Amino acid sequence: MTTPPPTALAGIKVLDLSRVLAGPWCTQMLADLGADVIKVERPVAGDDTRHWGPPFLRDENGQDSRHASYFTACNRNKRSITIDMAHPEGQALLREMAREADVVVENFKVGGLRQYGLDYDSLKALNPRLVYCSITGFGQDGPYAERAGYDLMVQAMCGLMSITGHADGTPGGGPLKAGVAVIDVFTGLYASNAILAALNARHSSGQGQYIDMALLDVGMAVLANQAAGYLATGEAPGRAGNVHPSLAPYQDFVTQDGNVLLAIGNDGQFARFCAAIGEPGWAQDARFATNTARVQHRAALLALMEPVLLQRTTAAWIALFEDKAVPCGPINTVAQAFDDPQVKARGLRIELPRDTDGGMPAVAGVANPMRLSGTPVVYHRAPPALGQHTHEVLQQLGLDAARIDALRTARAI
Repeated sequence: MTTPPPTALAGIKVLDLSRVLAGPWCTQMLADLGADVIKVERPVAGDDTRHWGPPFLRDENGQDSRHASYFTACNRNKRSITIDMAHPEGQALLREMAREADVVVENFKVGGLRQYGLDYDSLKALNPRLVYCSITGFGQDGPYAERAGYDLMVQAMCGLMSITGHADGTPGGGPLKAGVAVIDVFTGLYASNAILAALNARHSSGQGQYIDMALLDVGMAVLANQAAGYLATGEAPGRAGNVHPSLAPYQDFVTQDGNVLLAIGNDGQFARFCAAIGEPGWAQDARFATNTARVQHRAALLALMEPVLLQRTTAAWIALFEDKAVPCGPINTVAQAFDDPQVKARGLRIELPRDTDGGMPAVAGVANPMRLSGTPVVYHRAPPALGQHTHEVLQQLGLDAARIDALRTARAI
């Protein structure tokens, strides 16, 4: 029998009071790294995303199971327990669990857990070593603190939609959201980083701390170079489709049978591109010799490039540039991406067998991209069924079968 590898967060207990995406994405990161994450859900209904479908998982007969696939994206490696936090006995259970936890993650409205005695101040009194992370739309203070916040709303408010999509006046022009709830995902990543930092600080201080995470703060942060450009010049960037504001050529082009993406990031790559297509003189042309010049004369450069790239298929261009260190690739569908040889070689599709639901097929997911040589990510649980681990967790908390049954009868769990 092989011994499982050590995990980076072995021994860390996380009480997950969050729902939907940002909080669960954070706690899934911690669970992948070995933390014991107990996901607390509402009895009967559970996390909202259990019902966000279609698409749904397929049962053993290939039919929709009514289990939404959305939930599986951010809840693997966790244990699910159902507790009614509006019930006094449910609140008492959660406080007892928080007493033993290292981390609490919640995404209720500002002050929403105070009425249940589950806010930071209440739990800190029970467990001074507790790291408590609140995720909200707009943070714990400011004029919008009381507002509910959603990914789409924040993509609009932070300016991300103003720089995403084709320019006004062009076909399909207008603001667009990203195809994934990127603010939620980034918030989950920032939150998990903040939690790890707080746990590390606890080693020296012996004390936990409070973490205030806001979707709007994260949305502003991930504007990255676009925000830096505005702050440097006072000029707000606009939408430019797939064109990069600071690099050229760095965009998609129409080919004989579709599209190809060129991501040329320096002058050497541009020179190699020009040589490969039989136009070495372009790299010596003063209008195109440097990246700054190419950005300034983008229209003239594209007028030369576009007819050339129409002469071959996408696959032919990729093959031509493959050994010339010219960044070039296809624009895949999600299906094509999962079929890509590199994606397959890296094992980015994983299968997690389920031990419930009467022989339901394994749940497919995407591998965690963190590759740690000494404490690797371990996949030991499929996304749980609602309340799957309630009895197990409460038993570990010290409750006997009679007490658990009484809580069920009282509808506290």
